Formats: sequence, structure tokens, C-alpha cells
Amino acid sequence: MASPQTLSEADRRLVASWAADCVERVLALFEAEAPHDLRPREGIARVRAFARGEVSAADEIRRRFVAGRAASDVSTPAAVAAARAVGQATGIAHMGAHALGAAAYAAEATGLAAVDPHEAVAAEILWQLDHMSPETRAALRRLPPLGESRSGPLGPGLLTTGLRAAIVRQIQDSLMQDADPPSRPGARGEAREGGPAS
Repeated sequence: MASPQTLSEADRRLVASWAADCVERVLALFEAEAPHDLRPREGIARVRAFARGEVSAADEIRRRFVAGRAASDVSTPAAVAAARAVGQATGIAHMGAHALGAAAYAAEATGLAAVDPHEAVAAEILWQLDHMSPETRAALRRLPPLGESRSGPLGPGLLTTGLRAAIVRQIQDSLMQDADPPSRPGARGEAREGGPAS
């Protein structure tokens, strides 16, 4: 039986496009330290090709670890997190929940490179939420909440503690709020104006 974190192949292609957008925003943090290491850039290109249906899930599953290995060849925390973000994105062909991992690592990378990490992470999460299509939102809502399914990236591991866990929870909470009708007129808009909580 497939893990609920897998999603259908159609949903994996949807969330891959969004995840590629998220991780591309932090690619420069990696390339500032390792400008000649093309693994993350090529990984993003493969994620986009998968999203467009140009490569098979099986081919991408076999290649999914290449981009993430670049994290061991850089030393600044922001560059490491950026490489790991791409690594998570390349894992989406295997399991859709990696899209949330890609977003979490990307937001973390942004915070690690910022003068005001809290503000930078909050702004990045807001950007990520604002750049989801309705179809992507629907696909991500099909994932189990962080920590409820052991078989996949949302189970015990690197996404379930610390800042990355807070980011994933915030994204999932926002998706669930979008699915529920507001309790009073304007409630959803009022919550959004204040920006994401951290």
C-alpha cells in the first residue's frame, strides 16, 4: 500500500512546479559559494521537466539524490540549506510530500542568509503561499499533517523538528484554513494582512 505522502503522479507533477519555483529563489545562495557546481541548477531543470511531463517518474526517482549531495560540498549554512531544498524538490517524483520539504529548506535558507531571519522566513513563507495555484493547494491538502504518517518525509526526521517543522506546519495550517469557510466575513483576509505567524 502506498504511503499517503506519495500523492498521485498528476499531483506530484503539480506540486513539483511550485517546489521548483520555491527552490529556484534560493539557488543563488548555493551558487555564491559554489558557482561551478551545476548539480542544484540541473536538479531544478529536471524538476521542471518532470512537472511538464517530459521525463518519467521512474527516471527521476533514480536521479533524485544527485542535487542534494551538493550540500556536502559547501560550508555556509544558507548554501547547505539551499542545496537540501533542491534535493527535496528532486525527490517529488518519488513522493509528493517532498514539496513541503523543499519549501521548508528554501525558507530556512532565506532566513540563514538574512539580517533579520525571522522576518525573512515569514516573508518567504508568504511568497510560497501566494504562489500556489488552486490545483497545487488542493494537491498539498491531500498530504497528511506533519508527524501523522511515518512513511515519508513528513514522518520522523529532518522536517519534524525545529524551524523546518514550524515552516511545514505553518504552510499546512494555511492550506487547511483556505479549505474552511471563514467564521465571519473578512476573517480570512484579516488573518492574511498580518502576514504569517512564526
